[in-house]
Amino acid sequence: MSAEGDLELVRGLVGAALASLEASRSRIDDLNVYPVPDGDTGTNLTLTVRAVAETVASAEAGDRPALAHAVARSALMGARGNSGVILSQIVRGVADVLAEATNGIGPPLAARALRGASDAAYRAVRRPVEGTMLSVIRELAEEAERRAVEPQPLGDLLVELVRHGDEAVARTPEQLDVLREAGVVDAGGAGLVELLRGLAGAVTGETVSAAPAAVASPGPDAIHLEQSRYRYCTVFVVEGDALDRDELEAQLDAFGDSLVVVGDEAALKVHVHTDDPGAALSLGTAVGTIEGVEIANMHEQQEQRKRRLSLVPSTRAKSGVVAVVAGEGNRRLFETLAEPVGTIRVVAGGQIANPSTAELVAALEALEADEAIILPNNPNVRLAAEHAAEQLEWRPAEIVPTESIPAGLAALVAYDGTRGAAENAAEMAGAAAAVATGEVTRASRDVELNGLAIRSGDWLGLADGEAVAGGDDFADVTFGVVTRLLAQPRALLTLLTGAEPPPLDGLLERLAAAYPELEVEVHEGGQPHYPLLLGAE
Repeated sequence: MSAEGDLELVRGLVGAALASLEASRSRIDDLNVYPVPDGDTGTNLTLTVRAVAETVASAEAGDRPALAHAVARSALMGARGNSGVILSQIVRGVADVLAEATNGIGPPLAARALRGASDAAYRAVRRPVEGTMLSVIRELAEEAERRAVEPQPLGDLLVELVRHGDEAVARTPEQLDVLREAGVVDAGGAGLVELLRGLAGAVTGETVSAAPAAVASPGPDAIHLEQSRYRYCTVFVVEGDALDRDELEAQLDAFGDSLVVVGDEAALKVHVHTDDPGAALSLGTAVGTIEGVEIANMHEQQEQRKRRLSLVPSTRAKSGVVAVVAGEGNRRLFETLAEPVGTIRVVAGGQIANPSTAELVAALEALEADEAIILPNNPNVRLAAEHAAEQLEWRPAEIVPTESIPAGLAALVAYDGTRGAAENAAEMAGAAAAVATGEVTRASRDVELNGLAIRSGDWLGLADGEAVAGGDDFADVTFGVVTRLLAQPRALLTLLTGAEPPPLDGLLERLAAAYPELEVEVHEGGQPHYPLLLGAE
């Protein structure tokens, strides 16, 4: 395969792994009780893989060793938390083996790569503990080695490894008392298998079955757990010359626990739980230059996790809303309309800034509701919304095909959090369809639309996507749009002003004179590119 082909392959695999982790991030956070119940394992694993994704997205094609080095270093530098640091070494172990390959990846090479990953992960931890992601990666390596002697496509092997990984995760409570007492499986191991699930799906081109119920969610005993003896999760990178990993690790060992120090003579990544982050950082500055410092209050994280898991089911909304919205003012409108708090998540996006599927999945995961409704509010967002809904098999999601912010607002008025997503979607779609929407913007070039000759810089007015007015007078163009929107009797006209709002005084007076019974509401939407959005209902 060419260098360009290698790079595209890696981008696809990393993207699939990231999407799979994004879809399971909240569930894995809630499983997190070891080494401390701070509820961030899913987030840390996701952010670590995201760092790799960002590196390969901007990388230029090169030989395999160079690409493998870039992937391993990005995982190291972007590693978050204990689980992320261990994952960075799993990535490094895989990358070191694949860097030497000259042909395609088959089962024997995959088995060698997983063995390299397992060995690297165990070397990274000063006091390895079974029943963690270490056990899972070791069992995956052993299973891959057993199956490598059988002729089979790589995709088939990966699917079998996912199944075996789910079984290994399900066994972790038998290996670690704290997991058994809490009624959960190991979060790091579960996250590792989700990453593998994404890879298997990318290689086979098919959706791999979700994690079994036995490893899918925490039980009630996972809520009230003893806090860590230390307060701060401290992570940083030390860069320098001839760094001594063993020496730094020995010095840090006296300051706390959950210690992991990984890297090489040029850069070391440190993770430690301690009450004195300053002292740990001082040890780093004594031997090199520190960067990427992250200090998290684990006691606060543990309280947040406890509150999250203690939610009484009857107080949760049956369904919540994810809305794609441009403009800070519009964001506030959507958040105000959706009650109670937590039943809506707003994702920034619009006509030329479409959100990614991963962003929508993250918003869906964050909803404090059993089911979800997505308001894309733009036809260009519809496909990403559909893909996001497919990612979350454990949370049913319905899409209301809103094509504008005014339509989304009208749909949201019909939303009732006590109803399920399907019932809500039907009501909301009807409300959105009953709204006539319009936009007023500046023409970027000379054009003729629907018999209108529009010059560059003129105002251009559209009603339901069709050009209906144009010219150099904002009030005239807007009035032309309103006239079209009110061709059928309507009682309310909503005006959302953009980031660069035009003066409305003359327009409002003209509307009041022409439509004395019409109620007009004006809100500061703040959307870019469209000085005015209109909705009539």
